[in-house]
Amino acid sequence: MDALTRTYLWEQFGGAIDMLDDALTLCPDSLWTAHLWDDEEDQRYGDYWFIAYHASRWLDVYVSGSASAGDCPLPEPFVTGLPTEPYARDSVRAYLQATREKVQSAMGSLTAERVHSPATWGAPYLRLQLMSMRHTQEHASQLTFFLGQNGVTGMDWVAEARD
Repeated sequence: MDALTRTYLWEQFGGAIDMLDDALTLCPDSLWTAHLWDDEEDQRYGDYWFIAYHASRWLDVYVSGSASAGDCPLPEPFVTGLPTEPYARDSVRAYLQATREKVQSAMGSLTAERVHSPATWGAPYLRLQLMSMRHTQEHASQLTFFLGQNGVTGMDWVAEARD
């Protein structure tokens, strides 16, 4: 894979990650545990903090190319399943930043062989990364929209990764 394509992939992926980070940074403490939507399995899945964690977690799993989430270790203080208390914003941001570095490294070192290699659920690695980029942007948009509905300002489109 040529250097220019790797650069373009990183710029767009990084932009999506930076928009998610903006949503975490701009969220006031009063909204960190707010409920955005109902979920039949567990109501916490619709909470702001959990959506932010979920987006960060799956970004990590997808970039690793793991066969399952269980194959991608969780850093402290995160646990498998739902925690008893919401995760702190600083912990989720630190996880997102560490994963951002993994994504930047992965996109910067993509080879033609890696692009086509099987990853999670048998999808080729590049296809999985494009899905992950969309997933990250989806949740960044949901969180940003919610902030706007609650009078928070300062959100803006990020055209490419902030390096």
